[in-house]
Amino acid sequence: MHHHGYPWTGPKDRFDNEALRRSPHPEPPPAGSRPELIQRYREVAAEFSAVDLPPLTTAYWLVKPRALIRGTWDEAKEAAAWLGERLAEYAPRFADEHDRDTSRLSRRVDSAALRFATGTDVSYGFYLERPTYLSLAVVTCSPNRSMPALSCPLG
Repeated sequence: MHHHGYPWTGPKDRFDNEALRRSPHPEPPPAGSRPELIQRYREVAAEFSAVDLPPLTTAYWLVKPRALIRGTWDEAKEAAAWLGERLAEYAPRFADEHDRDTSRLSRRVDSAALRFATGTDVSYGFYLERPTYLSLAVVTCSPNRSMPALSCPLG
């Protein structure tokens, strides 16, 4: 088991485009469906795995381009350290002062380390200076606990 780190920052309105963050349904619309429904399904099916937006289900980071991975660690504590470094890096920009509290951030990192050790994914999101959003995810791989059929993006 190992862990991959995925950061994303961008405009909040882009993050809110849930259609591109939601994995496509495994079955296409039935024959005879409205053309716009079929077209939308094709767009989402083609773009979901290629777009850099954070998926609604954290494990689906594993189907995204491998270039989006910002770190890979065999040890849970190493993955938690990376997460802690990212939180410290962005904390001064958090829109909510409550989120900047260092003891609160430390507890998040400690909690994440425990979860990584059990093979659980972690995903955090924060508003930065508006209208920017930060998503940080660490995904357990080989296998992923919530979606064991997903393969490692590093091969």
